[in-house]
Amino acid sequence: MKPQIKIGLTGNPNAGKTTIFNGLTGARQKVGNWPGVTVEKKEGSVVFAGRTLKVVDLPGTYSLTPFSIEEVVTRNFILEEKPDVVIDVVDATNLERNLYLAVQLREMGCPVLIALNMMDMAHNRGILINVPKLSSLLGIPIVETIGNQKEKLDVLIKKAVQITDESKPIPTNRFVQYSRNIENSISIIMDELACVVSVLAHAPRWVAIKLLENDLVVVGRLVSRAPIQAPEILKKVEQQRERLKTLYDEEPELVFTDERYGHIAGIIKEVQTSATENRADLSQAVDFLLTHKYFGFPIFIFFIWMMFQATFWLGLYPQEWIGSGISSFSSVLQNALPPSILKDLLIDGIIAGVGSVVSFLPNILILFFCIALFEDTGYMARAAFLMDRIMHLIGLHGKSFIPMLMGFGCTVPAIMATRTLESSKDRLLTILITPFMSCSARLPIYIILAGAFFGARAGTVIFAVYLIGVVVSMLSGRLLRSTLLRGEDVHFVMELPPYRLPLLKNLVIHMWDRSKIFLKHMTGIILVGSVIIWALSATPQSSAQIFVKLSTQEKAIVEIQKESTIENSYLGKLGHWIAPVFKPAGIDWQGSVALLTGFVAKEVVVSTMGILYGANTKDTNDLSKALLHSSMTPLSAFSMMCFVLLYLPCVATIAAVYRETGRMKWMFFSMAFSTTVAWVVSVSIYQGGRLLGLG
Repeated sequence: MKPQIKIGLTGNPNAGKTTIFNGLTGARQKVGNWPGVTVEKKEGSVVFAGRTLKVVDLPGTYSLTPFSIEEVVTRNFILEEKPDVVIDVVDATNLERNLYLAVQLREMGCPVLIALNMMDMAHNRGILINVPKLSSLLGIPIVETIGNQKEKLDVLIKKAVQITDESKPIPTNRFVQYSRNIENSISIIMDELACVVSVLAHAPRWVAIKLLENDLVVVGRLVSRAPIQAPEILKKVEQQRERLKTLYDEEPELVFTDERYGHIAGIIKEVQTSATENRADLSQAVDFLLTHKYFGFPIFIFFIWMMFQATFWLGLYPQEWIGSGISSFSSVLQNALPPSILKDLLIDGIIAGVGSVVSFLPNILILFFCIALFEDTGYMARAAFLMDRIMHLIGLHGKSFIPMLMGFGCTVPAIMATRTLESSKDRLLTILITPFMSCSARLPIYIILAGAFFGARAGTVIFAVYLIGVVVSMLSGRLLRSTLLRGEDVHFVMELPPYRLPLLKNLVIHMWDRSKIFLKHMTGIILVGSVIIWALSATPQSSAQIFVKLSTQEKAIVEIQKESTIENSYLGKLGHWIAPVFKPAGIDWQGSVALLTGFVAKEVVVSTMGILYGANTKDTNDLSKALLHSSMTPLSAFSMMCFVLLYLPCVATIAAVYRETGRMKWMFFSMAFSTTVAWVVSVSIYQGGRLLGLG
């Protein structure tokens, strides 16, 4: 018995694979990237009967033909890592599409276990499946599961361990039986491969099929691992490909695909029946309203508005509690520590900087919870469907809106998600306009400014800022499509997954996974940035300033002196130097410096404001009061929020733009274009508001 078992978890998108992964592993997960690529890699562990099971959540894919990076990653893992068993999560409501991946896994010759998921939904739709017969025809063990209720997951794990321990040979009589002409070609190529089987280390039948399908990855491996025999083998392959083209008048890869689906159709005819009663499909009924031609879009806007209202108002109470705790801690240090540089660093630097950001963690958590709710219920795909008509106005389609929606969380994975777009120009255009979708790192800035200047209307104001980001991204996309990135309008068919009742545990896991990035920033970039900002704001100091700071006990004098010190510091001089650029937008020199530091990470803007605006105890309420006593007005605050929304993204996003486009010119273009748009929009808002008497 193996003390550790490696399990690969695969399946079609929307089949419930991630739900089962979370149900199996819970919080015992680690997230990273696959070697050499930026596709997310999730690993988790399960302890069963004293043995550790390592579960790897493979990217969702419809097949193992290496056309997309997800397919390549999944196939390479199975071929190279050789998991003890591969669990294929199959959507019981859509067997035909899902079984295509299952038969390909069977052809690879790896141990396969099917998790026939969403059985409850299949029953509700009147779909009846003869599971034992399906298992017999496929030659694959099957466990019926309901992932979002964790039903039969223990049976699934037990079966996976049993398959590993038994190590039974794969039943070859359950492979797809192609037509006689194709089987003859497969046999000929398998004979040719007999001399190199040990070198390739893959199932000979699978390699023969892939060569006949002209799978360039397999061809490349054959050439690299058997350079002497490869030319003769490939010559035979080409002869058989030409033979099949002549016989079927189609490319062999299309013939293989058709015959696999024919094999699957025959199986489904044997195992699946529908109940005679006509059962209403709840998803279709709900979709009639939520994707309605006229009502769907207003409903979508309402949901987004509700999300930001919840983010602000529900997060307000824990935000105040955290702020009060930080304020109390700051007061304790203020009274306990003697006057020194260390005291100033702790109170004015670290607590003022990091403390002004950490209080917004509840708001970030609520935002990510809402996004996870949209994804897990299936509404995210509907949002892309609704936006399809609008996206066509800028020459894109609804599929491009999915990365943009992801940008509400973090722009970096949103830019990486553009890889699913087939057209290179579509990818580039989506990459350039996605940073206009406000990421979660900007949210604390909106909350502090909107909370200080707009009171009860704060949630609506924040929603308006996000809406401006969407509008600007659309207008920018139309401009770029008409000039630099001309291309044809592309249409696509989007799969709408069924609505599901999300599992609270899964929502929490998704929320926490994304929020960890925010916490990592607080202990890294924000902490270092706060110390640097404090150092620049505290130097140079004259001897008179130092004497006053050390000798006086009058708090008011110290605060006046502190303000004078910041005004004449290196940071103050930098702020006054760049202030003329931001003055037309109504942004003062402190705000100008805060915007400048936001290039590192947008959260640093709040920490910089906490230091420069001189909030005494550095909690959220005091920073709000300090802003109200500054030269800032509601109009200039809104102008600054719009500038934060649109100007150059953080360093990590810039790096992602370069990595995904592969061109330095597009990275610099993105920086210059977004900052120019931000300046024009914020100046227009501020100056237009003044003309209307709103300033």
